[in-house]
Amino acid sequence: MQDTESDTFVYQTLPEKFVDMLKEIGVDSEPKDIGTDEIELDDYYSRYFAQTPRMVTNRGCLEVKGSNIDAVQIIQKG
Repeated sequence: MQDTESDTFVYQTLPEKFVDMLKEIGVDSEPKDIGTDEIELDDYYSRYFAQTPRMVTNRGCLEVKGSNIDAVQIIQKG
């Protein structure tokens, strides 16, 4: 390691990383625990179309404050 690099690494979940990125552009938000929000209980995609993936992973969600958007869910398809 270089002398200018820190020896300590802070582990962040994906929602925490998104909160930090949004903070840089002036959007106030807060990460939520995985599986605790109501929007995480429904299907992510419609099953009626052939192009939609069946394997979808919930990566968490975050609450956006001071906006018309209540929550943002982070999903990974694959």
